[in-house]
Amino acid sequence: MKWVVSLYGVEEIEMSRVTLAQWQMLAAVVDHGGFARAAEAIHKSPSTLNHAVHKLEEQLGIQVLEPVGRQVRLTEAGELLLRRARQLIENAASLEDVASRLAAGLEAEVVVAIDQIFPAAAQAKALERFSDTYPQVRVQLHESVLNGGTEMLYDGRADLVISGIEAQGFLGEPLVNVRFVAVAHPGHALHQLGRSLDLRDLAQHRQLVVRDSALRQSTNAGWLKAEQRWTVGHVSTSLDMLRRGLGFAWIPETRIADELASGQLKPLPLSAGGIREVPVQLIFRDRDRAGPAAHAMAAALKRAVKEVCEQRSIPSNEQP
Repeated sequence: MKWVVSLYGVEEIEMSRVTLAQWQMLAAVVDHGGFARAAEAIHKSPSTLNHAVHKLEEQLGIQVLEPVGRQVRLTEAGELLLRRARQLIENAASLEDVASRLAAGLEAEVVVAIDQIFPAAAQAKALERFSDTYPQVRVQLHESVLNGGTEMLYDGRADLVISGIEAQGFLGEPLVNVRFVAVAHPGHALHQLGRSLDLRDLAQHRQLVVRDSALRQSTNAGWLKAEQRWTVGHVSTSLDMLRRGLGFAWIPETRIADELASGQLKPLPLSAGGIREVPVQLIFRDRDRAGPAAHAMAAALKRAVKEVCEQRSIPSNEQP
């Protein structure tokens, strides 16, 4: 509707509007090269399409099609308008798809907490695969550390959690054993000792650790007896500092495969404790009440970590 002010006050007048169906029929005529072929393709009569397009031109006051022999083609104005209209058509189709999925019980959003020790390649592959299947479902990814993921589970803030920490009262599915390797830059003083190291050697140097992301009841994990310690918020920050020779740390092997291969980082020659393993599991907040998107995300994560582990010859813990 449009409102105008006249001598008689404010009046409402009818304003003609082009419908989405008219744009769809115009697009069909253009895509199929004429009214007859378009009519056959979308199961409408040629006269219906002809009327819809002419009505559209009348409403817009612009010619959108022009005859070329026995066929028609878009005018310059028609090309511009149809290009914009196709966005409306695609958005409408997407909206209908979302509505149908919601009606079938599909979630609008999936919240996932994934511990930073989980293989990054598997995480990226799983999210890409999930997005290809459910492009309209929003994903909230929380990159947690230690108790951060399980805390979200207890608070009901995550649909799925991948963690190396057991969650009391929840059953998890084993995914993979993540190997942590004690490493430092090749030029670090610990490597210059030229002998097997013990924990007393480490105590004299700076250790890099990643902070527990839990808001409550955060804990420390691993060996933390170095006289100097820098605590950071993300594994990638710790890795950057290691490359710069600013300390030593236990880092997930999958995160440093390239650095180990290139010699940027070197395992510390510890007599014991240089390698430790953490079993990582996938946990549903409520498996029975989880929607199809949450189950699809879980399946994508399990499949991706299995593929990544097979490529790198890492034993996974996925149950058959």
